This record gives sequence, structure tokens and C-alpha cells, in this order.
Amino acid sequence: QVQLVESGGGLVQPGGSLRLSCAASRIIFSIYVMGWYRQAPGKQRELVAYITSDGRTNYGDSVKGRFTISRDTAKNTVYLQMNSLKPEDTAVYYCNVYFSASRNDYWGQGTQVTVSS
Repeated sequence: QVQLVESGGGLVQPGGSLRLSCAASRIIFSIYVMGWYRQAPGKQRELVAYITSDGRTNYGDSVKGRFTISRDTAKNTVYLQMNSLKPEDTAVYYCNVYFSASRNDYWGQGTQVTVSS
């Protein structure tokens, strides 16, 4: 089992910034994908960004150029730096890790991000 603990959500004004953190209790396999998804009320969960075990990154179209995903492998932690936040970024943000060797993935409990004036 892998536990994911997210932190860093909150209320921010449009144009502001937040940084989310996701700490994994352990990394089971050396090849993995770790990332962030979000779900707004009444909408489907969507990909925000992910980073692979070899450092490749990918972003959802709506956040490209504004969000940056990074990691600290020594701490099994992934970060999401969110800049130029918009009201439409308001959602619950979930951390996820996927291990291709076992085809298992794990989710965090979610952290609320609200962008409002």
C-alpha cells in the first residue's frame, strides 16, 4: 500500500499563486508516474500535470505555461506550483501515483483550491 498526503490548498485571489505538495509513504517500484488531477463541481476529473520516474512532464492544456510540476525524489514528494490562478482553476486537487509494473494506482484524499476575489 501507498499513502499519499496532500497539502497546500486554500483560498487565493485571481492572479495569485499556490504550491501543492504530495508526499508518498513509499515508492514500490522504480518506474512510476506521479501527478495531479482535479475535479470541479459537476465536472469530470481531469489531468492537471504529471511527472515520470525519468523526469518527463506533461500538462493539461488549460494549465500549460501557468503550472509547474516538480519532485524531490529523496522525499518521495511531488510539487505543483500554480501561478496566475483563475477562478476556473477552482477544484479539489488529487494526487495520484501509478506503477506500471503492478498496474496499480493510488490516490490522495484531495485538497481544495478556491480562486475567488
